[in-house]
Order: sequence, then structure tokens, then C-alpha cells
Amino acid sequence: MKIVVIGGTGLIGSNVVKRLRDNGHEVVAASPGTGVNTLTGAGLANALKGAQVVVDVSNSPSFEDQAVMEFFQTSGRNLLAAEVEAGVEHHVALSVVGTDRLPDSGYFRAKVAQEKLIKASKVPYTILRATQFFEFVEGIVKSGADGDAIRLSPALIQPIASDDVAAAIADLAAGAPLNGTTEVAGPDHFPLDELARKFLASRGDQREVIADVHARYFGSELDDRSLVASDHPRIGPTRFQNWLSRASA
Repeated sequence: MKIVVIGGTGLIGSNVVKRLRDNGHEVVAASPGTGVNTLTGAGLANALKGAQVVVDVSNSPSFEDQAVMEFFQTSGRNLLAAEVEAGVEHHVALSVVGTDRLPDSGYFRAKVAQEKLIKASKVPYTILRATQFFEFVEGIVKSGADGDAIRLSPALIQPIASDDVAAAIADLAAGAPLNGTTEVAGPDHFPLDELARKFLASRGDQREVIADVHARYFGSELDDRSLVASDHPRIGPTRFQNWLSRASA
């Protein structure tokens, strides 16, 4: 089966490409660096020729509100139109758990817009919503920097290893379209401030982490449902402490 992975050279995409190739599929790793640009449409038609499945794990280079909305809307429209033209049978997209629960975040509003485009398209689809990656915890900690301390919400988060997300995407890409949304999450729930303390301790960073219920997470205040999966998600096997140990080593 020919599968095109949009964003196929990034953190998730390169992992998905390897998994699918190891399983015997013909895989195209598509990105601006390989001559495929979903914003301009350059290279799309040629990349999608003969493809049965398209996996979209691309991400906006800017998280500024207007820029990220323009990226997901323009990229989504161009990609889905090209898929219709090419006769693609299954569109698989990576989204984020909590997308529809955090309307104050420009990034999450843009992901909602992307999901709406996918659902309105003629292409059969599967949307996988994932919780935040372990690899992004450092960025979350930096976002909460307040002088010499870190100020973060104590709301629950259910982070996951990017490798486990890639495994879920590869499985979905090889299967039939769900024409719906499914979720994948890590095995453990943590208060966000506690997660930050664990991360900082692994780095020998002694900065204080302050729990603040009003601390915003990329523009939004959180509650205990904001960043955790709904009932019965797929659960990745990698625990945060084990990932931290490997990352530190």
C-alpha cells in the first residue's frame, strides 16, 4: 500500500515512516524539505499519485494565533483537495486531546478548524487525538517561567511518549477509516505542576514550581478534564519516569 506522510521528516512523521516501511508499505516522507509544500500546493499532486492513504502529522512553524490558523486552514484545504483529485481512500490526521475544551488557545482553535475541514471532506478519515508528548514537557516548563520560579496549573495532565503516538498512527494508517475520532494517552495522570517538578529534578534544576490554578496553559486556564483523555483511549505503554531515565542517560 502506498502511504504519504505529510510532515514525514519531523519527530512523529519520521517515526511513522520507519514503522510503515518496516511493515512493507511504500511510504513517501513528504515535507517542504523533500519538495512537498501543503501551504503552496507545490509537489502535492505528484506525491499523492497512486496513494491509498495520507497521514498528516504536519505542524505550524508559528504558534501565533493568526499564523497557526492560516497554516492549518490553508494546508488542510490544499491537502484534502489534492487527495480527492488523487482518489485517496483514507486520511489520517494527528490532533490534540482537549482541542475542543480550550477555546482561549489560538492553537487549539486552529486544530478545531483543521478537524472540521477533515470531517467536511469527501475523503474517508480517522482523527487521532493525542495527549501532550513527554518531549514537550520542557517547553511547557519554559512557558511557566516567572522570574526564578515556574508557575503552572495543578490541573491533571496525561502525557505520552511520542514513540507511542507514532505506533498508534501507524496502526491506524494500515487499517480501515473510522470516519470518527479516537484518542491515545499515556498510562499515568499527574498534576501539571508535579510533572514539572519531576522533569526539573531529573535535570538537577532546583527552581521552585508554584501551583497556580489561574496559570494559563498557552492561553487557557485548565481544569482536571482539559488535558486528559476521555473514557477508553488507547494507552501508550511508556511511563514518564522510565522515559526520563532514558532521556537523562
